[in-house]
Parts: sequence; C-alpha cells; structure tokens
Amino acid sequence: IFRETLSKRGVRVLTGLGKYFRQIDKNRNGFLSQAALKEALKVFHLEMPEGDFESLWLILADTKSDKVDYGEFTRAIFGEMNEYRKAFVRKAYMKLDFSKTGSVPMVDVRKCYCAK
Repeated sequence: IFRETLSKRGVRVLTGLGKYFRQIDKNRNGFLSQAALKEALKVFHLEMPEGDFESLWLILADTKSDKVDYGEFTRAIFGEMNEYRKAFVRKAYMKLDFSKTGSVPMVDVRKCYCAK
C-alpha cells in the first residue's frame, strides 16, 4: 500500500522527502531516528498503521545504530535505477570527474551546472 501511494504521487514526493530528510539530518550523517522517519512520513501524508511502520523499521533500520539510512530507504521503496538511467548517470559523472580521481569536488560541479 505504501509503495502504491508513493507511486501515485510520484517524483515530487520523493524529492520532497529527500530535501526534508537532509534538513532534519542536523549532523549530516545520512541517518534518521525512528521518530524522525515517522514524522517525515506524517509531514508528507504517508502515514501507515503502526504495525506496518514497525515492519518497515525492522527491515530498514541498522541494528547497531537503531537508525535508518535515508538513501537505503528511498532505494527500498523505489528500487534500483534501470540500466538506461544508470548509464546516463555514469556518463554525466565521467564528464564531471575532470581529473579522473573517482570523486567530484563541488568546484567541478559548479563549472558544469547552474541551479538557477
């Protein structure tokens, strides 16, 4: 049911959730507590019965930290990218990685992309 709700509301919900997750992740570690995830779902009108939430949490949460990696959360809900999209991302990354180091500093991203 949760996946169906998200698929009907599409990309705006996914991008909105991602932005919201980054805003509430104060220490920028990419992880959310159970309360933070529950609140985020509520903000985006994605509430679910408590039993379903507990099942989702058990599947996604890291047992050591008792937190959810929000990247893993989005992959679990939406799945992996298809091969066409992966190839497109690889091609874009290769253009951004001028020095072929395997990482792209923000200064290089700014040379190629303007968000205005």
